[in-house]
Amino acid sequence: MILAQADATLFFKLMWAVQFYVNSRLNLVPKVPSVEAYQQLSTEKKLKVRTALYEHIELLDTFIAENPANLSPAELEIVHSWKQFMAGDFYILKFLKRHTIFLPAKDESSHVYAVLGLYDPIEDIFQGLRPPILVKTVLLPFKGRIVYDGLLSTYSIFFGPGIRGSLNETYQRAKQNDRIIESLEPNMAAAKPPRPPKVVPDWRPTLDEMVKTSEKLRQAETVIQTKAFGLLKSSAKLAQAATHNPDNLDELYKLARRVETALNQFVTALDRAEWE
Repeated sequence: MILAQADATLFFKLMWAVQFYVNSRLNLVPKVPSVEAYQQLSTEKKLKVRTALYEHIELLDTFIAENPANLSPAELEIVHSWKQFMAGDFYILKFLKRHTIFLPAKDESSHVYAVLGLYDPIEDIFQGLRPPILVKTVLLPFKGRIVYDGLLSTYSIFFGPGIRGSLNETYQRAKQNDRIIESLEPNMAAAKPPRPPKVVPDWRPTLDEMVKTSEKLRQAETVIQTKAFGLLKSSAKLAQAATHNPDNLDELYKLARRVETALNQFVTALDRAEWE
């Protein structure tokens, strides 16, 4: 969930060059003669420059035009992409093997972003703190992926089960519908090759046979068995429909409600049973 070391080194090379330029233009931290000297500044002073960068993002255009750091065209293109930055508060929801899941704290469109660490995994920054974690940071495009800009501040807030559930539902919906955003660059996202479809067995003949067989279950010794048979029949029909017509959501909802009714009837029969 981090950049390759060479890419992380490149990221900071570009970021320090840009921030040094912004500081030189705005004179926020006086008497900083070089990029190397800028790197040695305290985090507090760099934060001041970093904030000014995103408030005056037009300075990226002048930086690119003047190219004071003698960057290559490919490096200047990366800097130009930073105009697509996203700054604000984010929920860190999950630390996954490939990336960390970020959700904007104020986003009615329920976007979900896959973010990489730089030199170190983002998870290591929080020393075992469990998500969700509310942070303030800036997300940036970098070579077709999303990174944060190297600075994270956290809020000491505990989230109850309601908020946790809502955030997880947003993530699960995005995951199920393949809407997790892995690039902030539209051209990169468009060029991303589609994932190959999963190779799975054709279960339709098996489910057809299950439905046919379950219809024969008409007589039972007890009420509990009768309700269990009903649950099996409705579940088999739901699975059959999900494989034959997975896009017919109205039909699937109708069959799912029948399964729910059958399950409730089975649970009621269990509750009514007199245990010895």
